[in-house]
Amino acid sequence: MKKKLLNFLKKNLKKLAHATIWRYKPLVIAITGSVGKTSAKEATYAILKDHYKVRKASGNFNNEIGVPLTILGEWEEIKGPLFWLKVVFVSLFHLLIKTSYPEILILEYAADKPNDIKYLLEIARPKIGIVTAIGEIPSHIEFYADRDALVREKTRLVEQLPVSGYAILNCDDPLVKRMEVKTRGKVMTFGFSFGANFRITNLENFFEDDKLAGITFKVNYQGNVTPFKIKGVLGRSHAYAAAAASCVGLILELNLVQISESLFKNYKPASHRMNLVKGIKDTLIIDDSYNASPLSMREAIVSLGEIKNHRRIAVLGDMLELGKYSDEAHEEIGKEVAKKVDFLICIGEKAKLIAESAIKHNFDKNKILIFNNSDSAKKMIKKEIGNFDVILIKGSHAMQLDKIVEELKRENENEN
Repeated sequence: MKKKLLNFLKKNLKKLAHATIWRYKPLVIAITGSVGKTSAKEATYAILKDHYKVRKASGNFNNEIGVPLTILGEWEEIKGPLFWLKVVFVSLFHLLIKTSYPEILILEYAADKPNDIKYLLEIARPKIGIVTAIGEIPSHIEFYADRDALVREKTRLVEQLPVSGYAILNCDDPLVKRMEVKTRGKVMTFGFSFGANFRITNLENFFEDDKLAGITFKVNYQGNVTPFKIKGVLGRSHAYAAAAASCVGLILELNLVQISESLFKNYKPASHRMNLVKGIKDTLIIDDSYNASPLSMREAIVSLGEIKNHRRIAVLGDMLELGKYSDEAHEEIGKEVAKKVDFLICIGEKAKLIAESAIKHNFDKNKILIFNNSDSAKKMIKKEIGNFDVILIKGSHAMQLDKIVEELKRENENEN
């Protein structure tokens, strides 16, 4: 019965959302990828919000329920049976009586299982499609026959773009760059590679009052070099998000100075995605606890490794939904840890493989702690950390490593 009701709801939300797109004809920007979708969404919104009437997807509204809800209104969370009656009533009202509606919709298209992108494209075909990154072992690959099947699903986004549309592709990811021959639209590439149309250079951490405060970088577009600055975050992932979003700004005829200024002023990075958080004992937490894939895990560890003159602690949880690739992926992370981390804390069954691999690659086994879950770990971690340590916290969402972030935040220092 529950499944029938859900299918009935999905079917009718789809119809209402499709009709709303037809009625108001907004410019649709759709973002997919295995990592970086939400950051790219937030960066795009930051750049456009001062110049256009824009609506972005709330939270993780990136599936067959969330995407229609974003199209139908500024709903932020689902609140029970009466909520759905309200959604239907308001949606029908806006279809019958034309009212104010966003010029631009920024949507996330998740591909958690086969045909997800296909379904979402039936609701709203974008004019601008962004593919952030996929990686050698993508997230959610457990639900696909193999990596090629997952890539084919994500490629649907650029295949369905119109001739007048734009595919914005990560030049540094070979699986994404390969998509440029699959689209009828124009192609813009971004990344650190020399071949990128919108090239990121000179990425550095910056400091305020001798404390790590964010990142700076430059972008080169058609020979013009423009500085960018983002506060409160760390890592290449936010530079990638800014670059992808900047391509949208250029397509919509903003100049690079406008883009850089709007990003600095308006960008509010999503929670738990390489956010810098003040911790107890004057520590600095790199909070990347929202989710984890092999690509994002490796990037986070590289960013941690670039920090000097502090003890670097990595608190790493299981990377889930990797299927047959799981053991290999965790072992590869162990190799990276051995080169860039000073103290390792592993949480979860699969994360133990990270520890074992790190030891095989000459990491000191006396500098490793292993726990079964975040609840058993958080108090011990609190005792283990020292003054001025830098602590990366990262794992799949189900591992609940955000509990450890909360335990180590400075405002909790005098509790318990």
